[in-house]
Amino acid sequence: MAALRVLVGVKRVIDFAVKVRVAPGGAGVQSQGVKHGLNPFCEIALEEAVRLREAGAAQEVIVVSLGTKASQETLRTALAMGADRAVLAEVAEGVTAGPKEVATALAGLVGRLQPQLVILGKQAIDDDCNQTGQLLAAMLDWPQGTFASRVELDSGSVRVQREVDGGLETLRLRLPAVLTADLRLNEPRYATLPNIMKAKKKPLEVIPAADLGVPGGSPRLKVLQVQEPPPRAGGEKVENVQDLLGKLRQSGRI
Repeated sequence: MAALRVLVGVKRVIDFAVKVRVAPGGAGVQSQGVKHGLNPFCEIALEEAVRLREAGAAQEVIVVSLGTKASQETLRTALAMGADRAVLAEVAEGVTAGPKEVATALAGLVGRLQPQLVILGKQAIDDDCNQTGQLLAAMLDWPQGTFASRVELDSGSVRVQREVDGGLETLRLRLPAVLTADLRLNEPRYATLPNIMKAKKKPLEVIPAADLGVPGGSPRLKVLQVQEPPPRAGGEKVENVQDLLGKLRQSGRI
């Protein structure tokens, strides 16, 4: 099987361990002065691509992202985890992008970099978006394997095992193809200090997002308001099951 080039799309998000707080006015969440990192599902996608290269099935792993200048730090982390080079489709500070804008940028990068396989995380943890992979496959007219829990490359094709409501589903897709990584696909590695130092010397190219066909102006999807969840009411102890049933009846629960 001829070695192939794998493109991995990643996203910069607020670190999953940080307590998210609503910004004043409810226009979004507080992001200034907050630790950011790689979207966890993107880490899984990157790990799978690196494993394919280590197994000799892939020749090169290119990590790409759509974001502001700050996303270069996230791409350096991806390089430290094993990617060979990185490309940033840069937008101005304060510009937000929805799934269509991200998919447009990725499609433009696919045209430039000519990968045979694209792997993305199945969703982003900051907006729960899980449409980018599907939109990209539609734009490219490539077959897609979403929510992949196992990936096996064969000559000119890829076998994808995915979890569905009824159990497991296995697909065989002709290359080139688009995959989105599920949680159980693998466990990402940590970026070691030596690899972090090596990542500083790996190439990172910056391309204006407009050059990839990303439209300017407001995205198609707009967040109207973000609110804190209502405070949880205190619990109440009851002596026995009969008292519990009585309380439930009084509250209209049963």
